[in-house]
Amino acid sequence: FDGCLVTVARVRYPAMVDVGKWPLFTLLGAQEVSRIRQACVFGTSANEAIYITQDDEVFVFGLNCSNCLGTGDSQSTMVPKKLDFLRGKKVVSLSYGSGPHVLLATEGGELFAWGHNGYSQLGNGTTNQGVSPILVSTNLQNKKITQVACGSHHSLALTHDGEVFAWGYNNCGQVGSGATANQPTPRRVTNCLQGKVVMGIACGQTSSMAVLDNGEVFGWGYNGNGQLGVGNNGNQLTPCRLAALQGLCVLQITSGYAHSLALTDEGLLYAWGANTYGQLGTGNKSNQLSPVHIMAEKESRIVEIAACHSTHTSACKTQSGQVYMWGQCRGQSIVLPHLTHFSCTDDVFACFATPSVMWRLLSMEYDDFLTVAQSLRKEFDSPETADLKFSVDGKYIHVHKAVLKIRCEHFRSMFQSHWTEDMKEVIEIDQFSYPVYRSFLEFLYTDNVDLPPEDAIGLLDLATSYCENRLKRLCQHIIKRGITVENAFSLLSAAVRYDAEDLEEFCFKFCVNHLTEVTQTAAFWQIDGNMLKEFICRASRCGAFKN
Repeated sequence: FDGCLVTVARVRYPAMVDVGKWPLFTLLGAQEVSRIRQACVFGTSANEAIYITQDDEVFVFGLNCSNCLGTGDSQSTMVPKKLDFLRGKKVVSLSYGSGPHVLLATEGGELFAWGHNGYSQLGNGTTNQGVSPILVSTNLQNKKITQVACGSHHSLALTHDGEVFAWGYNNCGQVGSGATANQPTPRRVTNCLQGKVVMGIACGQTSSMAVLDNGEVFGWGYNGNGQLGVGNNGNQLTPCRLAALQGLCVLQITSGYAHSLALTDEGLLYAWGANTYGQLGTGNKSNQLSPVHIMAEKESRIVEIAACHSTHTSACKTQSGQVYMWGQCRGQSIVLPHLTHFSCTDDVFACFATPSVMWRLLSMEYDDFLTVAQSLRKEFDSPETADLKFSVDGKYIHVHKAVLKIRCEHFRSMFQSHWTEDMKEVIEIDQFSYPVYRSFLEFLYTDNVDLPPEDAIGLLDLATSYCENRLKRLCQHIIKRGITVENAFSLLSAAVRYDAEDLEEFCFKFCVNHLTEVTQTAAFWQIDGNMLKEFICRASRCGAFKN
């Protein structure tokens, strides 16, 4: 290992992540989601979540199995609850077990734990459930914790000085103490790690892994599937070096349920352990007792690997930004790395892992960069950059000719040199109301429409006049969502007037289904006589007036 010095073992290549891809986060409003700086979905069925806001406030919500939300009670909650005890604590690492139990390390080096504690995996010397976050301090005084990792029911913590502490369930030696008795409080893992500097840790269900500053990898605990990579399937009660990786400098190590992945400083990927679902990516389902080089044929080097102890899914990202997945993916066994359209490995676990948990604590990136769509949205009705104004009902709407010409055929024709409008700085609009015309122009900038159903009728008229078919469909959708007994007949009239057949059929059926109430509204009796006659005849044909 001459010349191999690992300065950063846990390589991070963050990407903009949409937490909405995890079903739990669809419970939150857009404003609350925008406040999130870090997040993690966990639990045996991905039914719990924790997130940290820009203000370093910690919130939890979900099912609350084994008090894993740390709220002080056992109640589930669909509404996020704040963990005041952790307020202001900047989180640097978080992990969870299968109970589940949760470990959280702060920027100040403190370690907190809560949740399931049947095997003393919280490290407080008891087996009592941790209903609220507790500070884990036994044997950790003056130690700064920088990373945590959880197996099913055991825990690891890495210090700033490169020491590893372990505690909890130890039936297979996963605590690394040399015995199989459970460990109630943090105990330093020594033996072959004595005097060595560990840079990264990972846990399988009942196994533990560590990568050193010189690129060596050690494993201990359960090894029935070869997940320790030591060349056999015997359990290891103390750390054992992976001799098969001799001569390689490993930067990152990660573990799935019963398999492991390693990434070298040359961007090479190695896998070993259980392979029932093809999670090793070798092209078959045979377990591997020693590390095997996979994706050797790929030209782009690998920069990130991903796995999680509660899944049989694997993923990686290349230097060129390609994301691959393999293993158990939505019930399918993918035995070779499959190229996805994702931009980050996190999306693989959101969309294809079972359960759809997060393999790491997600960190959101927020900067001043705006996409093209965001920039257009920002500049709508901006006097500073606009080169044209529409005057509607005495109010101005500021726009850009180039955008209108690109987005709308009507304006492309209007702003030809032979049209007088092309020379104007202000264009008067008198056939549509201000809310309607502003919504139309905003649609050209954003692709969105936000109007009440009554105003959407006017926008439907405009969309018909300007031959904007997509806008016409959006208006019909808004009207359908906003139909009531009071406005149903007015909406039906509008649908007929603007030749919106699908909307007309929808409104007609609504009127027939609520015939008694609709016929008692003012809109029904104010309708044009010919249309009223047509409605009665049509309703009669479909049996609306039968006893």
